[in-house]
This record gives sequence, structure tokens and C-alpha cells, in this order.
Amino acid sequence: MKPIRVLIAKPGLDGHDRGALIIAQALRDHGMEVIYTGLRQSAIQIARAAIQEDVDVIGLSSLSGAHKSLFPKVVEALKEQGASDIPVIGGGVIPAEDIPFLEEKGVDKIFTSGSPTDAIAVYIKQLIHKETIEAPSKIAHIGIAVESIDATLPFYQHTLGLELQAVEKVESEQVRVAFLKIGGTMFELLEPLSEDSPIQSFLMKKGEGVHHIALEVDDIHKRLNQYRDQGIRLIHEQPKTGAHNSQIAFLHPKAANGVLFELCQHGEEE
Repeated sequence: MKPIRVLIAKPGLDGHDRGALIIAQALRDHGMEVIYTGLRQSAIQIARAAIQEDVDVIGLSSLSGAHKSLFPKVVEALKEQGASDIPVIGGGVIPAEDIPFLEEKGVDKIFTSGSPTDAIAVYIKQLIHKETIEAPSKIAHIGIAVESIDATLPFYQHTLGLELQAVEKVESEQVRVAFLKIGGTMFELLEPLSEDSPIQSFLMKKGEGVHHIALEVDDIHKRLNQYRDQGIRLIHEQPKTGAHNSQIAFLHPKAANGVLFELCQHGEEE
């Protein structure tokens, strides 16, 4: 297979390139061919170099704070040179507040300071092979750990006025669950059925409260494979059966700053 060719560029007057060189080496370690343009490149120089070197993607690095001006200029220069099909990603010291603006201007992806180099390499591979991770379609439900569903239901039904959709047992997790519809999503009340239930362990450590957020996905197997490639820590390497004949898997909370996320792919109702 032809190796992916990446152009790493430092637009503008930024005189520091240690980070760019680290990224370049990391991409080479992943089997990519990397061309580094050097410091203080103009947008048109970067665009022409990308075309001349026949690269698959351009990686821009900026530490100067001028990224909101420089990155869009590179995207525009590519359009002017008839090479708008070359994707552009960026990184460096970039505030989160600037990401929506840069993506709106045509930058495909921004990696903020501290992003793992492996994550950048994996994204480039997925981008070129058209396997990039799409956002989950919606929040499937918010899981709430309770001591007793029967004791808790009056608040959700009568105080909040929510409609109870179903109550069932999930033997694989040793829990009894109640689903209450709210807008386009659900609250999932989780009551432990035994001392071995993960919900019982949660209640003993933290008491009643929000346990997890479930994200609805279309292909849970593909999603888990992509996360493994990124080095994301998982609780479940393979999906297991959840409520409503769904397939579920949990990411480790350390992967998300303490938040427990569940992936949920709904199956056909029996």
C-alpha cells in the first residue's frame, strides 16, 4: 500500500518548530512520508509545496496566536491553486474557543496542545481511508443509579411529569432498569439486583446519582475498533447485550476525565 504523504508546515513568523518536528517524527513512526517545509512559510508557499510534493494532507502548526488568520489563508491558497481536495489539519497553542471558527473556514480538524501524537496519526489514516469517526447520533439515555426504582418513580412520574416507557431486568449487568421518556432521549433508572451488580458497587462508593451517559451509535464494533486504534481505554473490548435487545459497551471513565460513557447500538425489537 502506498504510504500516506503529509506536509508539515509552519505558517507566518512563528520561530519555534520543536513541536512540528516531534509530530513529523511521530507520523514517520506510523509509516508515513513526511515533508517539512521549515519556518516562516507563506500560505501560497505551503499550498504550492503541497501540490509539488503530491501530498495527501497538510498539517499546520502555530504557536504565535495568529492561527485564525494564517490557517484560513492556507485553505484559501489551496482553492486558488485548484487543490482544495487536499485536507488541512492544524495544531499548536490554539484555544478551544477558536476551533469552531477554524473548522467553519475549512480546516478539517484541530488538535489542541497536549493531544497525543498517536491520535493525530490515527486521525490522518482514518481521514485518508475515509474511516473518520462520526459523532454519535444522539444521547440514547442518561443512566441514574437508585436504591429502589419503586421508591424513586413518583418523583420522575408525578413531580417531573415524565412518562414511564418500560421496566425490565438486564441479567448481564444484574440490574433492574426503568426508562422514562424526556424529549428525544430517556432517563434510565438503575436498581441493583445483587451485591455483584456494578450499580451496587457504585451506590456503595458514591450513593445515588448520575451513573453514565449513553451515546447512540450505528456500528458499535467499528466504533470500538477505532477507539482501540486511538489508544482509548475501554471497559468492554467487545459489545454485550443490554436493555431493549441493544448492544452496549463502556469506555473507561479515565478516558473521559471521570465521565462514564456507554456506547449503545439498538437492535431490532423482539
